[in-house]
Amino acid sequence: MTFDTVLVANRGEIARRIFATCRRRGLATVAVFADADAGSPHVREADSAVRLPGATSAETYLRGDLILAAARRTGAGAIHPGYGFLAEHAGFARAVRDAGLTWIGPGPEAIQAMGSKVESKRRMAAAGVPVLALLDPATVTEAELPVLVKASAGGGGRGMRVVRTLAELPDAVASAAREAAAAFGDPTVFCERYLESGHHVEVQILADAHGTVWALGERECSLQRRHQKVIEEAPAPLVDRLGGDLRDRLLAAGRLAATAVGYRGAGTVEFLADERGDFWFLEMNTRLQVEHPVTECVTGVDLVAGQLDVAAGRPLTGPEPAMTGHAVEARLYAESPTDDWRPQTGTVLAFDVPGVRARFDRPPADGIRLDSGVEDGSVVGTHYDALLAKVVAYAPTRESAARQLAAALRRARVHGLPTNRDLLVASLLHPDFLAGTADTGFYTAHPPAELTAGSAPDPAVAALVAALSDAATVGHPAAGFRNIPVGYRSRTYAVGEREFPVRYRFGRAGLEVDGRTGTGLVEATAASVVLDLDGVRRGWTVARYDDRVVVDGAQGSVELRRVPRFPGPPARLPAGALVAPMPGTVVRVAVRTGDTVTAGQPLIWLEAMKMEHVVHAPAAGTVAELPVTVGQQVAQGTPLAVVAGGG
Repeated sequence: MTFDTVLVANRGEIARRIFATCRRRGLATVAVFADADAGSPHVREADSAVRLPGATSAETYLRGDLILAAARRTGAGAIHPGYGFLAEHAGFARAVRDAGLTWIGPGPEAIQAMGSKVESKRRMAAAGVPVLALLDPATVTEAELPVLVKASAGGGGRGMRVVRTLAELPDAVASAAREAAAAFGDPTVFCERYLESGHHVEVQILADAHGTVWALGERECSLQRRHQKVIEEAPAPLVDRLGGDLRDRLLAAGRLAATAVGYRGAGTVEFLADERGDFWFLEMNTRLQVEHPVTECVTGVDLVAGQLDVAAGRPLTGPEPAMTGHAVEARLYAESPTDDWRPQTGTVLAFDVPGVRARFDRPPADGIRLDSGVEDGSVVGTHYDALLAKVVAYAPTRESAARQLAAALRRARVHGLPTNRDLLVASLLHPDFLAGTADTGFYTAHPPAELTAGSAPDPAVAALVAALSDAATVGHPAAGFRNIPVGYRSRTYAVGEREFPVRYRFGRAGLEVDGRTGTGLVEATAASVVLDLDGVRRGWTVARYDDRVVVDGAQGSVELRRVPRFPGPPARLPAGALVAPMPGTVVRVAVRTGDTVTAGQPLIWLEAMKMEHVVHAPAAGTVAELPVTVGQQVAQGTPLAVVAGGG
């Protein structure tokens, strides 16, 4: 089947990634977009674009009828679903084919067979692929704990809960079912034995319609938070460490899984492996994976091009590609890892990663690849995933790739909202990661606050840099120098709730900083400052956004807020008030006014960025006020409840 125009039924970085290969192939491209994405890069980069009226996924990217109508209006002959949304929706794949269009993905029969984790496990067991036993949530016993509650449909960590006591099980099942229904339209959940630690290893499959199935090596994705991957790499360090026939057995199991369902196109077979070299089937993702760039780097195979070829009926030719070198990918999210991984919203004021040698394509050896969905001015809202970009390092050795990636992230300029950048850098340079022994329990053993402690630049130095740069915006900071020192100039900056006053002056010896010795000014402009700190020269760049100042240096960045000399009266909240930690929708309220609660008790559930977030009681007391209701949209900082008598 031939086609010359491809509609991508997705958004953000994956839409841009698919467009990049289409352009290299000489294919025209069509974007679809929700109202919130009207100004997004993927819309501007497409040859044509069609609006999907609305804001939520249910109103837009999950509306197969609107997407098919867009294809008809633009003359698109093929639809690529990307990942997420309708990518693993058998009904949509069937509707695309019924409309006479080419579906760039596996057949609806394979999607349906593997789309249910319950049914797929039964099929894999019958085919001889090792699996973990299914458990009915209604019959789980104490002896089977801990268990993992999982959504039967979809993936991405949504609809998953770890349960360690039987008392927690009913709420976990109900919460997982709600989240699964919101994300995938299917509330079905099941349980399986939860292994506290292990290694997440997956096999990349590419299969054609002529009987050829390639297993394009394996990836390891063991560093995860909330069952979502954070850092991925190929080859898998576990497989390299254990050696023997483990790689051969994994790749054979991947080919067997694909063959068992007559698979066509790109897909991923996921396994949980242990230190003995045993592994068990978890699920098959019948789509392109978020982490596909690391496989593209080490095999040289453009997986999107492979999808296009298979969809057009072309055969895979030549020997099965093997892996060369090492690639490591980090997912850069707008989130606060030390605040329970809470996603963040806002405007990306600046976005730049240094040393990028390829975008949406394989870089030369010793190179950085960037797949991003944002640029300067992009807005991160509440309706979609908080992923900003995937930064990938490709190098001859694993350690070189990890260190290059850490260096690129540390020097990246990402202004406007909190990110997990510091955590990524600390994770990549942790001894366990560099040794290749980090497993799925990594962030339990090493919480984000522990990993990032002391990793950011000294905020007091950043405040001094900001003060000198601010002074340079109205003239050289040393202007007006006198032989006899004059009084100190004063400015105050804040990082979060902590304030950093700066007092400095210029005298015979140059820069004098109140309370600090060994500091000399080398150069200061409105955009940069160079200081001599105890005989070591260091430089920073400075950017300003209204009352915010961002200081970037070789050790990372610090965002400061100017503190006005005469601040107005602060807005006051009643004692015991709980406020929304992010914009979202109230999906559950577990208490009523007058109820007695204990410290840490879950009170209210918010849905934001396709995940549920729990708001807990800050202390024991009585619910005095409850101004929100289920279904209500709330902004960040909105009062949700007041717990009185908590001290």
